[in-house]
Amino acid sequence: MLIRKLPESLINQIAAGEVIERPAAAVKELAENAIDAGATQLDITLRDGGLSLISIRDNGIGMDTDDLRLAVERHATSKLPDGDLLHIASLGFRGEALASIGAVSRLKIASRPRGKDADGHEITVEGGLVHDVAPSSCPEGTLIEVRDLFYATPARLKFMKTPPTEARHARDALERLAMAYPDIGFSLEHNGKKVFSLPPRTGENAGLDRLSDIMGADFSENAMPVLLEKEDATLKGFAGLPTLNRSNAQTQYLFVNGRPVRDKLLTGAIRAAYADYLARDRHPVLCLFIDVPFELVDVNVHPAKSEVRFRDPRNISGLIVRGLRNALSEAQHRASTTVAGQALGYLAKSTPAPQSEQLWQGEYSQSSERYGKLKGMEGSSYHYPRPSATPNLAAAAAMPMAPAMRHTQNLPAAENDQNAREDYTEYPLGAACAQLHNTYIVAQTQGGIVIVDQHAAHERLVYERMKNELQKGAVKSQGLLLPEIVELDAGATERLLENAPAFSQLGLDIEAFGQGAIAVQATPALLGQVDCKKLLRDLADDLDELDQPLSLKESLEDVCSTMACHGSVRAGRVLKTEEMNALLREMEATPHSGQCNHGRPTYVELKLNDIEKLFGRR
Repeated sequence: MLIRKLPESLINQIAAGEVIERPAAAVKELAENAIDAGATQLDITLRDGGLSLISIRDNGIGMDTDDLRLAVERHATSKLPDGDLLHIASLGFRGEALASIGAVSRLKIASRPRGKDADGHEITVEGGLVHDVAPSSCPEGTLIEVRDLFYATPARLKFMKTPPTEARHARDALERLAMAYPDIGFSLEHNGKKVFSLPPRTGENAGLDRLSDIMGADFSENAMPVLLEKEDATLKGFAGLPTLNRSNAQTQYLFVNGRPVRDKLLTGAIRAAYADYLARDRHPVLCLFIDVPFELVDVNVHPAKSEVRFRDPRNISGLIVRGLRNALSEAQHRASTTVAGQALGYLAKSTPAPQSEQLWQGEYSQSSERYGKLKGMEGSSYHYPRPSATPNLAAAAAMPMAPAMRHTQNLPAAENDQNAREDYTEYPLGAACAQLHNTYIVAQTQGGIVIVDQHAAHERLVYERMKNELQKGAVKSQGLLLPEIVELDAGATERLLENAPAFSQLGLDIEAFGQGAIAVQATPALLGQVDCKKLLRDLADDLDELDQPLSLKESLEDVCSTMACHGSVRAGRVLKTEEMNALLREMEATPHSGQCNHGRPTYVELKLNDIEKLFGRR
């Protein structure tokens, strides 16, 4: 086989295949060039997902004729003045984007230098063929048009998705850049329709305002500020409360020195930070910015510049974990406002009109008939006024009260006193008023009501107590008068006994008792009476899922969480009012009590205004 040198056109097409995977990649490269050029406004237009047209206009510094000729050549760049790849302070630096795009499309660049009396000029490239520079009547800045992307490599078109899908990828790339540069305005139009228009943001809250523009008001209302400096690295940004979570990690936005990245090291650190608060299949919503000296990070590890490599990855991972956990600790017992919004959404769903009509007609006509009989008015034309069809919550309110609701009428006189009740309502979680179905606590606050899941809330409280005791030394254990023998399969028994020393530090003392059996000598005192058989089986399942020898520090959330669940107030247990109020007060004083160990909310707060809207009072 003879070795030959590839022609320049084929080299450019190969480079284009690495750098320009899809229209979104071209949009990202061109937008980064505009940002590096000092633009304060980027206007992007797409047609057919960017396959037919990508147009980006900016008000940056512009280019003269010499710059235009060099811009479309491979490895020509203005981003490395010293030629030092260890100090990359710009988004672009390879000098491949324009040459690669021009090799597979019809490219036109029109530019006019900013602040000069020079005329504008343009240059075109078609399938790698460069035409000479020509005059252009363009304004200051640069306009780049990419038409018929991949027409020179039609095989690549077969791998493209539908235009709406390609447009979504382009939008995602632009939104990530907009998050990192809130002082720059962005607008996107697709097939003649405005997709978004993000005005420049300034001031102290510029970053959060821009995130609110993109991620929505739900995020800004439930975002915790994150700020931590460690050695030469700085972490800043915003992270959502644990109860604001998603089923995937698509809403996790990460930036290194202003560059959007996707990095397994960073996402792993995020998962570790939220491990105490979210189930394994749920993911937090956040936007984090990491700033490190340029020489401590290598951004030249991927043609698309979407991956980075840190000189000290352990330091960066620790920075993220500590920064997020500090923010979570500051959040105390907060739960996201979306929890209340979802609850109101469920309550506001009306029953179908015919059913509502029958419900109201049946209730009120029967009441009217009974009233007429009592007054000797049988056959009278008098009827109660029938309300209009309203949410079925109102209909339920007209029904006889269910016996499952426990009132506070049997309280001692001191607790029944109105002043005492008002004092309790001044607390964030209010005063306990009732227990529904022996599972949910209803409390009145000054601004509305709070509904608490007693099991989920107490599970978090027990978990936090166990962690505190573990930090002080070891969890106190309670010896059993007679060891409890638990029979398990051989695999579960082996896994539990291998980790017996770690369990001992958590207050659970176990030892072998013949083949396939374990003797439980002591249990954590915090748990009270527990079902040892069920507890050991759940712990064995946890160890099997971890698929590694238990490290107490690394797997504390799994073990403690399982134990806490077994020692919590169970659903179905009747609570006295003083017990309910004590639970509410402890929740207020305990960090992270707004969600259980699995990321589910422990309480829902409904504002009075929202409740009144349900009944048509507002």
